[in-house]
Amino acid sequence: MFAYLNGVPFYYVDEGSHAPTPVIFLHGFPFSHEMWTNQIELLKKDFRAVAYDIRGHGKSYVGEGQFTIEHHVDDLIALLDYLQIEKTIIVGLSMGGYITLRALERNPQRFIAAVLCDTKSEADTNEGKLKRFESMKGVREHGSEVFAEAFVKNVFAAETFKTNPDAISFIKKIISATPPLSIAGTLLALAARTDTTPSLSNITIPTLILVGEHDVTTPPAQSYMMHEKIAGSEMHIIPKAAHMSNLENTEAFNRHLLAFLERIRKS
Repeated sequence: MFAYLNGVPFYYVDEGSHAPTPVIFLHGFPFSHEMWTNQIELLKKDFRAVAYDIRGHGKSYVGEGQFTIEHHVDDLIALLDYLQIEKTIIVGLSMGGYITLRALERNPQRFIAAVLCDTKSEADTNEGKLKRFESMKGVREHGSEVFAEAFVKNVFAAETFKTNPDAISFIKKIISATPPLSIAGTLLALAARTDTTPSLSNITIPTLILVGEHDVTTPPAQSYMMHEKIAGSEMHIIPKAAHMSNLENTEAFNRHLLAFLERIRKS
């Protein structure tokens, strides 16, 4: 389905709309809502599960390719308004986590609980910014398929290439279909994002933190830091997984996610 937010189209799925407890999923970069398919299937019987393609990704609006995390938060709030969801549980992985953290900072009244997956609150270091700028240059020169080949090597555990090659192919296909303009624009948005670490202590809603044990993009140490600063938060390491923990070890990821959501639903 499409929603026109601020005059431009966004693709979303909305399952289990009869359920009283909404959960909205925010995907990572440069993926699409499809990365949450398994989790939506898991939840749609007892929860209202919503996932959408963030601006520039999947079937959503690309436009001029100039994006910011701030505008992504604007889009998120506009979608909640469109769907008439006053308060929701929010689940964000990687870039989706960056958007989640900024949304919790800006619009805390809209959220019941939060799940932060393979993400971090710190802004990029200078070294990190320079790597993103080099990637921008590369995707413009060589295209999305070449970018995808290199990208998956950084976000999946070495073991996953042997045990779950379908997950690798699935993500490569999504990245390859993402326009270079969007990938480059989002890399710039990620490099320019604000540091939300100072606001972690202000988060008072129930918070679950999940991270793959082999994640080198947003390592477990950064999740531990968030866990220490968010009072009452819960944290779990997902074994045999790197940055794509919901795909690499779906059973463990779903077990922790569902247990947390069930507690929120029954509270």
